Amino acid sequence: MSTLITVAPTGAEADKAGTPALPVTLGELAATAKECERAGAAVIHVHIRDYRARPTLDLSRLRDTVARLRAETSLVVQLSTGGAVTDPYEDRLRVLDAAPDACSLTCGTVNFGDEVFMNPWGFMAELYQATQSLGVVPEFELFDLGHIASLHRLLAAYGPPHGGRIHCDLVMGVPGGFPGDLATVAAAVAALPEGATWSATGIGRATLPVMFAALAAGGHLRVGMEDTLTYAKGRPVASNAELVARAAEAAILAQRPPMTTGEARSFLGIG
Repeated sequence: MSTLITVAPTGAEADKAGTPALPVTLGELAATAKECERAGAAVIHVHIRDYRARPTLDLSRLRDTVARLRAETSLVVQLSTGGAVTDPYEDRLRVLDAAPDACSLTCGTVNFGDEVFMNPWGFMAELYQATQSLGVVPEFELFDLGHIASLHRLLAAYGPPHGGRIHCDLVMGVPGGFPGDLATVAAAVAALPEGATWSATGIGRATLPVMFAALAAGGHLRVGMEDTLTYAKGRPVASNAELVARAAEAAILAQRPPMTTGEARSFLGIG
């Protein structure tokens, strides 16, 4: 069994001025993507920034980003439909018009630090049906056990996703969501739909505990500067590629080497 490694290089929270290594321009993102593919990533989870390095869901920029990443890498391009917590629902739905291979689909509202990440049922249902009609493979982002219940409800109401594979990402360590520990990983995995596959994301100091728990439990990995800006105590992340390289090394030690991009496409049900 091999390991799917997803890199989330930018996110919507970190500030470029305080984190110079954060890739925010299209050129920086493309260069990061190539480095991360060489290091062992097979999927790139994409947020984009505007010319002032602020989070944006501008459709033209999203289309340019998808085209550039496809031209310069063979990575699975997964666009975030979460954006920033302040983005309106209509902009988040329009992300699919950029025709990515895959997208994130968060299965419920969650307290997100001091803010609220809104994902009411009606929005989730509309987004899910749009992925089915447009042929985009969703990755179900789960921040707590209630989100897993909503995933079951979504599948019961609207059937299987495009591609036929149910793949989830357990986002752990966000204040307001799952804690990032072994017991919570086990509880979440036990509640997933039958046959579902899953990755786990450890936020901040949860990065390494969640990584090792996921590998031990047969899960897959997401890493990147969206999720942590610290490589070790007192040592900032130098690049996304070093986070991918560490995940790849851990996967190899677990005798579950990183998937190739071709294997990832088959695994996720992407044509």
